[in-house]
Amino acid sequence: MSAKLAVLVSGGGRSLENLVERTHAGTLAAEVVLALSDRPGIGALERCARLGIPAQVLDYKALGGAPGFSARVFQELDRREVTLCVLAGFLRLLQVPPAWRGRVLNIHPALLPKYGGKGFYGDHVHAAVLAAGERETGCTVHLVDDQYDHGAHLLQRRVPVLAGDDVHTLAARVFEAEKEALPEAITLLLARRAATRHS
Repeated sequence: MSAKLAVLVSGGGRSLENLVERTHAGTLAAEVVLALSDRPGIGALERCARLGIPAQVLDYKALGGAPGFSARVFQELDRREVTLCVLAGFLRLLQVPPAWRGRVLNIHPALLPKYGGKGFYGDHVHAAVLAAGERETGCTVHLVDDQYDHGAHLLQRRVPVLAGDDVHTLAARVFEAEKEALPEAITLLLARRAATRHS
């Protein structure tokens, strides 16, 4: 039985679609069974409709912010017997209950701990990297705790910053690294879980 993944999204859903493609190709031994969004009308929900992925919008404010929203997310995940929760372009703070520690991961478009934390997402990250004159950047997949971009790192992929880069060219190169890093980290975490259960 393949692992069940739930993906939390706030934007276009490119990483979500990449994961679905990998599962269909058989290069990621898992199934995306649910997408959850904190906002309606986003590209990720359109992708879910096209890909046949069940999707739900949970109103962050109506649920009382991080505590109520997080509780509802994990209720939904438990109900569907989800194995791992993946944050892919998800911009809200998620509070992870004890039973889910080590089962929630996030991908961030920089080499954490640099350029992480509240307000550092998407093009804001790449703009900060360029403004600082960095020669390399990349992406980090990490476990999620109750702080932005803070938990233990699973893996990083490095990407050069090239002369003449702007936010868009750099973002495109980092995303290509993310497309490899996220499935690899999921596979790594699933293998770790299996090894723990069998030890």
